Amino acid sequence: MKSNTTFLIIIIAAIINIPSIAQNHDTLYVAFWNLENLFDTRDDTEKNDAQFLPDGDKEWTEERLDIKMYNLARVIRSMNNYYGADILGVCEVEHQSVLAELTTKFLADINYKIAYLESPDDRGIDNGLIYNADKFYLLSIRGDTVNLAENELTRLILKVKLQTRWNDTLSVYVNHWPSRRDGREKTEPKRISAANTVRKSVDEEFSTNPNAKIIVIGDFNDEPSNISMINSLKALALSCDSLVGISTVAGSELYNISYSAYNDSIGTYLYRGDWNMLDQIILSSDLITSSSLNYICNSFEVYKPHYIVTRSGRYKGAAYPTYGGRRYLGGYSDHFPVIAKFLITK
Repeated sequence: MKSNTTFLIIIIAAIINIPSIAQNHDTLYVAFWNLENLFDTRDDTEKNDAQFLPDGDKEWTEERLDIKMYNLARVIRSMNNYYGADILGVCEVEHQSVLAELTTKFLADINYKIAYLESPDDRGIDNGLIYNADKFYLLSIRGDTVNLAENELTRLILKVKLQTRWNDTLSVYVNHWPSRRDGREKTEPKRISAANTVRKSVDEEFSTNPNAKIIVIGDFNDEPSNISMINSLKALALSCDSLVGISTVAGSELYNISYSAYNDSIGTYLYRGDWNMLDQIILSSDLITSSSLNYICNSFEVYKPHYIVTRSGRYKGAAYPTYGGRRYLGGYSDHFPVIAKFLITK
């Protein structure tokens, strides 16, 4: 009888101790997604949004907007084993009100908050950040202007500073660099300017805190090996095999965790039959080597639930978009999201 009692006490103690063991570790799920023209249906006289109005070329109605947001929410909710992303950077959003409706109407069961600033971009498509307020406290929002030739306007670089409930400070830079619409080489100086803008801000942060925890995410409209990424942003290639060579001493390095997937010819955007890794996640060295919050190696992924993949035809395998040209398809986005996971040790 005594041995049975002792065994029972051991079992009860183990059960009681399980939560305390589990609480020593947690994961952080970070994602980025180009939402492909998430416009409202109202005319903004200061922006070029004529296509995305009920009487515009796209015949963009409240019904179509609702379908779009339902689709986006379906994907966001499916992330992180159906707990939703903890941090989600987004681009191609017309106004904060659209993101607010997405989170309050379609993702109301997750305590999401929004960090957002209106950009001077002529098209009115901006960058934003959705974060889980159960895990983060918003410290600050800043928008850095990218200075282009002839006073051309583009999206702000959105810098959001968050504090985790474990008192780590995290800086997230959300990017959508100028497009390649007029040709890659001709438009390359614009993306170099954007890269220089981000690098300047990152270096300012490193100068005051060499251990800064920084995440740079976005649709860069360039790939990991392009000049803007390598020479201007100075985002170094990272593969898990090379981690041994990374110093544990704090430095000003940025590491592109998208590089291995890019080398394997994986991409987020299909253009004329070629995969482009335009959407990327880049980390400061402290997020690679830190003992309190660090990247889980090989967790970077181009996120492709089967229902957001085009199943047949000329664009088979590509992301399933809202429009194909002017033809309404009722899909999700023309880009796949990218995700990465981090281990939090308390």
